[in-house]
Amino acid sequence: MILPVIMAGGSGSRLWPLSRQLFPKQFLTLHGENSMLQATALRLSGIEHQAPIVICNEEHRFSVAEQFRANNIENNGIILEPIGRNTAPAIALAAFQALKNGDDPLLLVLAADHVIKNEQAFCTAVEKAAAHAQNNKLVTFGIVPTAAETGYGYIKRGDAETSEGFKVAEFVEKPDATTAEQYLASGDYYWNSGMFLFKASRYLAELKTHRADIYQACEAAMAQTSNDIDFVRVDKAAFEACPDDSVDYAVMEKTSQAVVVPMDCGWSDVGSWSALWEIEAKDEQNNVFKGDVISVDTTNAYVNAQEKLVAIVGLDDVVVVETKDAILVSKKSAVQKVKNVVNQLKAEQRPEFKLHREVYRPWGKYDSVDNGERFQVKRITVKAGAKLSVQMHHHRAEHWIVVSGTAKVTNGDNEILLTENQSTYIPIGVIHALENPGKVDLELIEVQSGSYLGEDDIVRFEDRYGRVK
Repeated sequence: MILPVIMAGGSGSRLWPLSRQLFPKQFLTLHGENSMLQATALRLSGIEHQAPIVICNEEHRFSVAEQFRANNIENNGIILEPIGRNTAPAIALAAFQALKNGDDPLLLVLAADHVIKNEQAFCTAVEKAAAHAQNNKLVTFGIVPTAAETGYGYIKRGDAETSEGFKVAEFVEKPDATTAEQYLASGDYYWNSGMFLFKASRYLAELKTHRADIYQACEAAMAQTSNDIDFVRVDKAAFEACPDDSVDYAVMEKTSQAVVVPMDCGWSDVGSWSALWEIEAKDEQNNVFKGDVISVDTTNAYVNAQEKLVAIVGLDDVVVVETKDAILVSKKSAVQKVKNVVNQLKAEQRPEFKLHREVYRPWGKYDSVDNGERFQVKRITVKAGAKLSVQMHHHRAEHWIVVSGTAKVTNGDNEILLTENQSTYIPIGVIHALENPGKVDLELIEVQSGSYLGEDDIVRFEDRYGRVK
């Protein structure tokens, strides 16, 4: 039986300002009707498989859980990495977890942030690869190239193993344009998809042979796990001691058992705004428009308007992305440099690199509507039946005004119900909680005032979501 392993880490910084550190591209709906994570899980319906294991970092755990819940997708556990250590250790964690049940499944390793247009071709390639994996081969999927792409690594095929797969002759780094043209003309090279299929035990055996240090660190990390709702927490100290390395470098380039199975499925890693423009349907002027856009004499453009009307006049080969708190304007040919903007925002400790104005939480979301010296205004949405943690603040007071729905409020020793147009005041240092006891979303306005308004001024006493330290 195939056990999918969905790797949902990564920051997607080249798709800023939509992709942020706390809500990166795998959680965004960029192509089709579902987020990239949801699409990755849903396309598995074409093959016989177990519910997937998901690997993500601590900060993204509730986004993963909520997106699976929203689409009624089951999982076999969400493994939380306390720190990023690249793909070789991440897959090792999943392999150790898979073997705990006494089975030795085929692990189908997938990235959560890829687009695949032809899902039938994807499923067919997986089925062809399964025979190799059952025969103790380590299969990588090579994307049949459609252009001399310089943004991808390549896999050179060797002798045929069967009519469906080839020995891997070598992995090669991203080429220059001339070399990429030679690769394309030869017919012996595939794009490196970063997708794999192998037995859990076989992967661990190869890892132990070629990178015993990674194997031992991951074995120690999985020896002391704890379960928290759907989440599997590994031993933090053991995993932090693990070296950082990719599965390609740690295992696939060293093993003698690597096989590449071609896959021609309309694949893209959507690594930039220009890549997204390439895969989307275009109008007569070769434009891709999302949201409220007015165009005059514009060609070859990608415009994504999230909140406001965007008017674009007399431009060619540009990208414009508008969000509540940031706007990106770039030549389409220069979008790889968006990462430099993110690096500058991070260096200046600006919040725009990390989170959106609208932030999702396990209980709902909040939108930071306004802020200034000693005050901040948020619009808070609490899902039906959800409750925020029992908490207090050292530096700020809060005013809550209910816009719609019903709020159950703990304010010190008092517990009250508030409905539309009613309000309450939470003084500094008072223990309080907010709950939605109703059947519809609770909407309220929160006005914070005080000397410090950061999210880290929260002392939690009780929490349904495991956030009490």
